[in-house]
Amino acid sequence: MSDNMPPFLSYGRQQIDDDDVAAVAACLRSDWLTTGPQIDAFEAELAQRLSVPHVIVCSSGTSALHLACLAAGLGPGTVAIVPSLTFVATANAVRFAGAEVVFSDVDPLSGLMRAQDLENAIARQRDAYPDLPLIAALPVHMNGQTADMDALRDVANNAGIRLIEDACHALGAEHEIAVEGASREWRPVGSCQAGWAACFSFHPVKSITTGEGGAVVLRDDAAAARIRRLRNHGLEPAGQEDARLPEGLGPNGDYPGAYGMSEIGFNYRITDIQCALGRSQLAKLDGFVARRRALAAHYDTALPRLGDLVSRINWDARCRPAYHLYPVQIGPDAGLARGAIMQGLREQGIGTQVHYIPVHRQPYYADRYGVAELPGADAYFDRVISLPIFVDMTLADVDRVVDALGEVLVGAAA
Repeated sequence: MSDNMPPFLSYGRQQIDDDDVAAVAACLRSDWLTTGPQIDAFEAELAQRLSVPHVIVCSSGTSALHLACLAAGLGPGTVAIVPSLTFVATANAVRFAGAEVVFSDVDPLSGLMRAQDLENAIARQRDAYPDLPLIAALPVHMNGQTADMDALRDVANNAGIRLIEDACHALGAEHEIAVEGASREWRPVGSCQAGWAACFSFHPVKSITTGEGGAVVLRDDAAAARIRRLRNHGLEPAGQEDARLPEGLGPNGDYPGAYGMSEIGFNYRITDIQCALGRSQLAKLDGFVARRRALAAHYDTALPRLGDLVSRINWDARCRPAYHLYPVQIGPDAGLARGAIMQGLREQGIGTQVHYIPVHRQPYYADRYGVAELPGADAYFDRVISLPIFVDMTLADVDRVVDALGEVLVGAAA
C-alpha cells in the first residue's frame, strides 16, 4: 500500500473517546470488577431507554439469544424457525438449547423475514416435524432495519408461538408499530410491543460496544428471573435459595454466603469493566445513530451516479434504521465477480464484507437438515456487499468509497 494512500476504511469499527477510557479506568480503581454496581446501572439505564421492565446483560449477543431460547421453552423435542439470512449465532442458539431449526426465506431486496416467509416455514415445520411442538420464531432485524413485527405478530399469534427478536444489529432503531390499546406509534426496537423478547449485541462494530457483550430484554417477570439464574450457573439470587439445601443453608439459614442451584446454568456473566464502558457508550447512542443515518443518507445521494451497476437494498419507511451496516446489491451487468470487486476496493484501502452466507447452506446445517429451497435468501446473498459505515467516517469518506466502487465497476465494464 502506498504511503500516500488515505487511512484504511474497514466495513465497521468502534468509536472510543476519552470519556469511555475514563469510565473504564474509574471502574478499575473501584472495589468491583464484576458482579457489582456497574452491571445493575447499565441494565437500569438500558431498561429506561427501551421502556421495558427487564434487561439482563450478559457475555455476548449469542449468549443472550441462547438464554432467551431456553426461557421461551425451547429444548430437545421442540422446534424454532430462523431466517436463513443471518449470522450463524441465531440458529446456533436454538441448537444450543437442544431444539431443531427450520429455516425461513427472506425478502431478496431487504434480507428480512416477511409474514409469508414465516407462514411457509410453519407449513414446512409441520411436514418435517409433525410430532414436535413449534415454540418460537426468531426474526432478525438485519442491517439495523426492523422486520415487519406487526405482520409477524399476527402469524405468530395464529400459530401460538413466541417471537424472539434478534435485534443484535438494531439498538437505536425505531419502528412504527401497533401498540395495545392505541394506534400505531413509533417505539424503540427492544420495547417488546410485538416480540416476546429481544436480544442485543455489544460487539465493537455494533451500535455501542462493551468489547463483547449482549442483553436480553423482555416483559415476562418469570422468564426474566429464570434468565438471571441461567446467566449465573443456575444459582438462585440471595434470599431465594432452595429450601432443600442442608439445614442451616436454606432461605432461613445462618450462613450468609449460602447459594442454591435448582437447575444447571452457565457462566454468561458480563463484567463491571465492560458495563462501565457500555454506560458511557449508551449515553452517546443518539449521536452515534444520528451519524450513521447521515452517512447512509449521503450514500443514498451518491450511489445513483453509478447507475444500474449498484442498487440500494429496500428500506421500509415504517422503520428509522440504526444502520449497523450499509449493504448494496451489485447489478447483473457489473462485469466482475464479487470477490474481484472486494479485492479491487481493498487495493484502494476500502474494506467490505458479505452479510451473510445463508445459514441453511453452512455445512453443519446442510448435513443435518439438507439444503432447503430458499430463493430469497440465496438471491440476496448472491449480490450483496456491505460498504464501510462507522461513526468516525466523514462524508468525504463516503464519496471516496463510492468513487472507488465506480472505478472498479466502470473499469470492468469498459
